[in-house]
Amino acid sequence: MFRGKKYKKVAAAYDRTQMYGLADALQILKKSEVKFDQTVEIHFNLGVDPKHSDQVVRGTVVLPHGTGRQVRVLVFCKDNNLEAAKNAGADYAGGDDLVQKIQSGWLEFDAVVATPDMMPVISKVAKVLGPRGLMPSPKAGTVTVNVAQTVKELKAGKIQYRVDKGANVHAPVGKLSFSDEQLVENIKAVIESVVKAKPQTSKGTYIKSLSLAATMTPGIKLDLGLTR
Repeated sequence: MFRGKKYKKVAAAYDRTQMYGLADALQILKKSEVKFDQTVEIHFNLGVDPKHSDQVVRGTVVLPHGTGRQVRVLVFCKDNNLEAAKNAGADYAGGDDLVQKIQSGWLEFDAVVATPDMMPVISKVAKVLGPRGLMPSPKAGTVTVNVAQTVKELKAGKIQYRVDKGANVHAPVGKLSFSDEQLVENIKAVIESVVKAKPQTSKGTYIKSLSLAATMTPGIKLDLGLTR
């Protein structure tokens, strides 16, 4: 894979075999000279087997300082919930009309919330939303009777995470322009949430590795002491 000069400059600024504390890792990332405001992500490799349903790690966490991006929220609901959703900041709210738009290829939203009674309606577009991680789920807190609260949380920086087939979890923790203090608080919130989400059936080492990266930088290994 081709790596540009700016990427290589950051890569040369640290030892890729060493583990770093958060303060040092952030200072390395901020050496990146890419002109746009990069997203910072934390990456976990977990000691679980996602092939077993009782070892699927998933959860939600509200980042103290948000993600740094505008989240477009779509809500599937009806009656009184339509007004509640819009008053809470939902970008779109409706039912069959939104299903038809999605079936036509429309996907201009970042998160989807639904009331329980709308799940049969949403099932028509499950094959579109599911692979994109947008399908509402009770476990993720996006199937709810309290749409207003959920919309507000998503707008404020609530994120979802789920382990992938390789036993990895990836989560955004803010923008590179955030202060170190803001990023540290967001990162610690995600780590704490993933630690709490450990399945009871998981044996041995739960968090095998932890790294931090920005959009256009290499990953930096983090000290696993952060997870304890």
